[in-house]
Amino acid sequence: MTEAALRLTEIETATPSHVSVMWREVVAALEPRRGDIFLDATAGAGGHSEALLEAANEVKVIAFDRDPLAVARTRERLARFGSRAEVVHLEFARIEEWLREHRVPAASGLIADLGISSPQLSEANRGMSFRLEGPIDMRMDLTRGETARELIERTSQDDLADLIYLYGGERRSRRVARCLKQALEEDKLGSTLELRKAVVRAVGPQRVGGIDPATKTFQALRIAVNGELDQLDALIDALPAIVAPGGVAAFISFHSLEDRKVKQAFLDGSRFERLSKKPIVASSLELDENPRSRSAKLRAARLLPPSWSESGQDTDPSAA
Repeated sequence: MTEAALRLTEIETATPSHVSVMWREVVAALEPRRGDIFLDATAGAGGHSEALLEAANEVKVIAFDRDPLAVARTRERLARFGSRAEVVHLEFARIEEWLREHRVPAASGLIADLGISSPQLSEANRGMSFRLEGPIDMRMDLTRGETARELIERTSQDDLADLIYLYGGERRSRRVARCLKQALEEDKLGSTLELRKAVVRAVGPQRVGGIDPATKTFQALRIAVNGELDQLDALIDALPAIVAPGGVAAFISFHSLEDRKVKQAFLDGSRFERLSKKPIVASSLELDENPRSRSAKLRAARLLPPSWSESGQDTDPSAA
C-alpha cells in the first residue's frame, strides 16, 4: 500500500473547512509520494491542494487561481504547510509560461477542478447566481476583463443568440437574446434578478429537468465572459510541457462542453494513458455530504513519453 493510500484514511476522518469535489478520488489518481510536486490549476478554496499535501510527507503543491479572493482563501488554508505550498494569482492558461519564467521543472501531476466554487456562487457581487440580486458581472477575476452586461451590450442579437446556444445549449436562444436586448433598451437589465426575468419572459417559468429556466443562459454568459473553454484548450495543450512523463493529469468537469474536450484529448493514445475508460462519478457517500458533486465527472490520464518521431529523431532506425 502506498504512502498516499495509508494517509487517505487519516484525511477522511478530518472535517475540512470546504468540501472539494471527489478529493479522495483525486488523491488516489495522483498517488502522492515523498518529494512530488503537484499543480493545482484551480485552487478554489484549497481543498484539493490540502488533500495532496496531507497525503504524503515533503509533497509540494503550486496552486493557481484567477480569482484574487480564492488565492487569499487558499493561502490562509495552506499556511500551515509553509514553503510546501505556493499559491499564485494566475489564470491556468498561463501556467506553462509561469513555470518557465520561474524555472520550475515539469510536475508529478496536475488537478483541475473546472467548476465554479460555492463561494463564487454565494457572493452576490459576482453576479453568477440568479437566486441573489447583484450586478450582471460573472467575472472570476473582478479586477479585469469585460462583465456579462458589457458583453450583452456590445454583442449583436444574432451573435448573442449563437453564444447562448453554443455555451448553454438553450434551444430558445433566439427568443432569449431578443428579450435581453429589449430589456437593455428599456433600462430593465440592471441586476441578476432582472436578467433572470428577461430570460423567463423568453422561455417561460417552467423548470425543465429540474433546473431553473435561467440556468443555461447564465452558464453561457459566464463561460463567454471568462473564456473558459479557450482556457481549457490552452491547459490541455500545455500538459506535455507542465506534467512530466509518467505523471497524471486529472480534470473534474461539471458540464458536457468541458467533459467532451477532456475526453477527446485523453483518447489520444500517443500522448495519454487513461486511468479509466469511463469518467469517475461521485460516490453515494459524497452525494450525501456534498450535493454539488452530483454533476461532477473526473477523468484522469497518465502522460506518456514523447514518441521517437515527436522527439525530433528519425523514425527509421537504419537512418544515420
